[in-house]
Amino acid sequence: MNDVTFRNVRIIFRNFAGAPTRFNAAGGKRTFSILLNENEANELSSMGFNVKALKQRDPDDDPAFHLPVEVSYRVKPPRIVFVSNQGRKRTVIDEDTVSLIDYTEIEKIDLTINPYQWEMENAHGVKAYLKTMYVTIREDELDIEYAQDFGPEVPADYEE
Repeated sequence: MNDVTFRNVRIIFRNFAGAPTRFNAAGGKRTFSILLNENEANELSSMGFNVKALKQRDPDDDPAFHLPVEVSYRVKPPRIVFVSNQGRKRTVIDEDTVSLIDYTEIEKIDLTINPYQWEMENAHGVKAYLKTMYVTIREDELDIEYAQDFGPEVPADYEE
């Protein structure tokens, strides 16, 4: 099964720190979910992914769905990049700093998941693991002001 790429997605249930929650035991997994429309949910479900329906607050609302995604550093770590300074600066996020995503104001996310087909006794399915994620940070006016390019720094011992 091939990787699946999503562009300009919204994520919910952020737990990049792996903090214990009602649904995540202590020392638990780093996870989040991707919001899906009905067509995306049907397509991913037909591929074997564990797509879940969100509880509707209003019966007149269209149904909403989400795909749980795990962020694992055990075998091959995901590549996660923060994009800031109006797209001019990229910062790679590692296992020690990935929890920052839990509190980051996000403008846009593009990501790729790596599907893992599993089988256990009489059950089987496809689990979504994060492979690559680009997180464009929502910058406020001070971020933009202080990110202006002041030119390259010249070392003190530089001679022309």
